[in-house]
Amino acid sequence: MNEIEIKTIVDRQWACFLGGSTLDLSFRLYSLRKLKAGIQKYETEIHAALQKDLGKSSSESYMCETGLVLSEINHMLKHLKSYAKEKTVKTPLVQFHSRSFVKPSPYGVVLIMSPWNYPFLLTMDPLVDALAAGNTVVLKPSAYSPHTSEIIRKIIAECFEPDYVTVITGGRAENMCLLKEHFDYIFFTGSQAVGKEVMRHASEHLTPVTLELGGKSPCIVDKTANLRLTAKRLVFGKYLNCGQTCVAPDYVYCDPSIRDDLIAEIKKQIVRQFGNDPLLNPDYGKIINEKHFNRITEFIDMNKVVCGGKFDRQTLKIEPTVMNQVTFSDPVMQQEIFGPVLPILTYDSLDHAIEKINSMAHPLALYLFTSDKAAARKVTAKCGFGGGCINDVVIHLATSEMSFGGFGESGMGAYHGEEGFRTFSHYKSIVDKKTWMDLPMRYQPYTKLNGKLVRTFLK
Repeated sequence: MNEIEIKTIVDRQWACFLGGSTLDLSFRLYSLRKLKAGIQKYETEIHAALQKDLGKSSSESYMCETGLVLSEINHMLKHLKSYAKEKTVKTPLVQFHSRSFVKPSPYGVVLIMSPWNYPFLLTMDPLVDALAAGNTVVLKPSAYSPHTSEIIRKIIAECFEPDYVTVITGGRAENMCLLKEHFDYIFFTGSQAVGKEVMRHASEHLTPVTLELGGKSPCIVDKTANLRLTAKRLVFGKYLNCGQTCVAPDYVYCDPSIRDDLIAEIKKQIVRQFGNDPLLNPDYGKIINEKHFNRITEFIDMNKVVCGGKFDRQTLKIEPTVMNQVTFSDPVMQQEIFGPVLPILTYDSLDHAIEKINSMAHPLALYLFTSDKAAARKVTAKCGFGGGCINDVVIHLATSEMSFGGFGESGMGAYHGEEGFRTFSHYKSIVDKKTWMDLPMRYQPYTKLNGKLVRTFLK
């Protein structure tokens, strides 16, 4: 699409929003039910598209994409009436007699820009929250996952009028045209570099943004950890979607006394979960494209590889790989890996590990494996990160009962469940002042008596 076509879409969405239909709760609930039915109808096609784009199995696609979206819709269907209610708050005595309340209202026209690594989930999840809050929405999925973008376009076109929800496909040219438009809210998931561009363009119109970015998420393993269970869960989370997960453990930071035993357990788990030859495993995915494939393979230092390291350029597959004797100065530690390569580093003490993590850019996630409750309290209190787990990985984002979002360089704002509704809502603070009484103390001419009354009321 060109700039004129995109502007026309945004203008029509604004007209739709001003028409007021999205303010009606029954309309929002109907829209969510319609979206749910559309997803269920095309579930097989969604999974086929994800397989073409990323090599995902249908089981992984449901567990990590369609199933989570349906769960978010069900959550909103259950709780939307409660979230959308006006909430009465305490009125100070000086405002007697009044009712004070907070009224959630939609922002208006929302732009959602989503990435390629979880192309269905990270497009539809924020869409669910935006529709529940009563907005109209322009969706811009990634050009790197074209098959999933097409099935998203098909579902949206069948479920909604384009003046209400529409999908714009394409690449950078369309992205730039969209960012020139004046939206009421922008929700972006992707890289830090592109996130800066989104924020820069949003500032031209003072448009509020949510940025879901990434970073090098550490996985701390102390000497009290259950190593067998640690390895099992770590291998699952690290190599899920071939490591192309924004909250995947980027590196292991462990006590040196358990490093060798931990590596041995990780090797066992890689074989148990992916087989002796992961490159031939039909349920093990692939890297999204050759550009990212080349970037990831350049991180692999065969002198430090203790497991994996092989790859197939034709299928864009890279074995689950583990690298030992890694330092923070190695190339693999200079940027987010976003692939199936796991560096192992060691710390001198837990306090040193905390200090080192805090000296780096704030990660989107942090994971700690330990049996020491005091250590868990210390790490979660002192380290800065978006969210995380104790004795597991990744699963903290798979619930509508907790918010998910970044911190510092890993993003700003959050969503999921009630927090998602709040993200796409503006909360108006309103005082409804009664007319049968009007206290005179605030009006001129000011007197000593009125001054004393003001001081009394404002205590």
